[in-house]
Amino acid sequence: MNKKSFYITTPIYYVNDTPHIGHAYTTVAADVLARYHKALGEDVFFLTGVDEYGQKVAEAAAKRNVTPQAHVDNMVGAFLNLCKSMNICNDDFVRTTDPRHHEGVKKALTLLKEKGEIYEGTYDGWYCIPDERFFTEKDVIDGKCPDCHREVAPLSEKNYFFKMGQYQDSLKQFILDTQDFIEPPSRRNEILGFLDKPLGDLCISRPKSRLAWGIPLPFDADYVTYVWFDALINYISMRGYGTEHFSGWPADMHLVGKDILTTHAVYWSTMLMALDMPLPKKIFAHGWWTVDGEKMSKSRGNVVDPSAVIETVGVDAFRYFLLREVPFGNDGNFSQDALLQRYNSDLANDLGNLVSRVVHLIVQKSDGIIPKPTSLGRHPEESDLLETIRSVHDPIKVALNGLEFHLALAEIWKLIDRVNRYVEEMAPWNMAKDPSKKEKLDTFLFTAAEAIRIIGVYISPFMPQTAEKIGWQLGLEEIGSHKWGDSLIGKTVQKGDALFPRIDRKVVSMPLPRPTEAVITAPPLGLTIEDFGKVDLRVGIIKEAERIPKSTKLLKLQVDTGERVRQVVAGIAEKYAPEALIGKKIIVVCNLVPVKLRGVLSEGMLLAAGAEQAFGLATFLEEIPAGTKIK
Repeated sequence: MNKKSFYITTPIYYVNDTPHIGHAYTTVAADVLARYHKALGEDVFFLTGVDEYGQKVAEAAAKRNVTPQAHVDNMVGAFLNLCKSMNICNDDFVRTTDPRHHEGVKKALTLLKEKGEIYEGTYDGWYCIPDERFFTEKDVIDGKCPDCHREVAPLSEKNYFFKMGQYQDSLKQFILDTQDFIEPPSRRNEILGFLDKPLGDLCISRPKSRLAWGIPLPFDADYVTYVWFDALINYISMRGYGTEHFSGWPADMHLVGKDILTTHAVYWSTMLMALDMPLPKKIFAHGWWTVDGEKMSKSRGNVVDPSAVIETVGVDAFRYFLLREVPFGNDGNFSQDALLQRYNSDLANDLGNLVSRVVHLIVQKSDGIIPKPTSLGRHPEESDLLETIRSVHDPIKVALNGLEFHLALAEIWKLIDRVNRYVEEMAPWNMAKDPSKKEKLDTFLFTAAEAIRIIGVYISPFMPQTAEKIGWQLGLEEIGSHKWGDSLIGKTVQKGDALFPRIDRKVVSMPLPRPTEAVITAPPLGLTIEDFGKVDLRVGIIKEAERIPKSTKLLKLQVDTGERVRQVVAGIAEKYAPEALIGKKIIVVCNLVPVKLRGVLSEGMLLAAGAEQAFGLATFLEEIPAGTKIK
């Protein structure tokens, strides 16, 4: 039996910008859905990426005196880092400079030209350089772009056009017949209103004499493809369109911001109709974020940098806030006070404190071993808790299927609140004083632990790191399913750091808005000698090595780096047996901020070949003293 598939996309983000809260919002929402559908056992494909062509990219590269390709190669790192820092589980990352994408674009253009869907004509009108769009006289407002409100310039030139207008009636009827094609309903109505006006044809080219940075038209080498036409094709090009390996279409879900809904619901849909391809099953347009009640903009300097938020509250807290604070589809307001209120109340108090209390009770009252329950369901408090666990499952499922993330989280917190109340009702600190209540105490400890495990399952799409930490504290390799079970019996709990240490709102300093200069100025190409010189690389000699319990990848090493012996946690257990490492001379980064991995302090990082897995350590053949600096 074939598994059900689920294909979800974000828009591809314009590489000339730098990531902000809006990019994080769309990507995290898609990530939650991807993780949820994977947990259902579906064959998930999650695509995100960047759009690298267009006039603004070419102009930015010229200002830096570098090629456009060098410019985008430099800028794309910020978006790759966003995926990494936000713990995004995307299956592919599109760059529109990728040959795979070029193949799909050229195939689509060739087919449309052969079908007579593209024709040559002359454009006379107005052009907005920032938006890279043409406008007619009736569209322009007081000599300015109707979208970005900046000055437009008159332009007359020969170009190629896609016969978009002839699909107006067909598209409108499709939207009327397919109620859930565009959501939420307010956005659907906007597109229907847009289609009530005459829909013109779409200019899909730019002459190379004016803009050389783009994908060349396969039927006219003097022109490149309009950036919005080429970008939309990524949704099929990255599934192999134009090759024998094309599969996976139509997409189940396009997530977009409301500002680019028209390009997806109208441009993309008519392009697909012309290609005789099915339309995506759903396009969902979410709202915008304001900052302290003001519109987020570069000129105001109030663009929220996701990395600054993560540094302060952690990635899972940021993910939680984005999807709990406002209904998905509505506009939302970001403020430091609102973020910290959610953090301290929902995460530190409700969830973090609950996990800490229960684990501590198991350590204190049961020698750290989760006992077997002997009287489960005999007490009304337990029966009510079990009913709450059963009652939240369907509402969570319905909410996630409807992209009502805030309602799904509200249901999860209903369960968290009930477990907290259960702890207070059962008062295990009193039971421990009476030997006759040993069975009742054992049943409580198991029930509370199992309820927390199920909470971990439900929060895992939203806060995957937190779910993993909960599983680790309960002695599990995997968090398991939402169904009540007995897998915890006999497990040894592990006290870890607080999941969400409280943050003092009076003293916290959170550099949320990114300075305007950081938004509009591209970073330098590559590292300088001065940058590299800041990394303290030294020869280290491994003195001791051992495996970390409950981990198949991590080893704990004691490494002599000259000035002292450092403890280093390294993901090399699948490559090396601990005893084989004793005496090896390795390269250690000595000035990293210490971190805890699986609850074990790591005071450095060793260098190895390989990204996802270690293929070999960087080492030396010669006898070199520990602590020797590397330059």
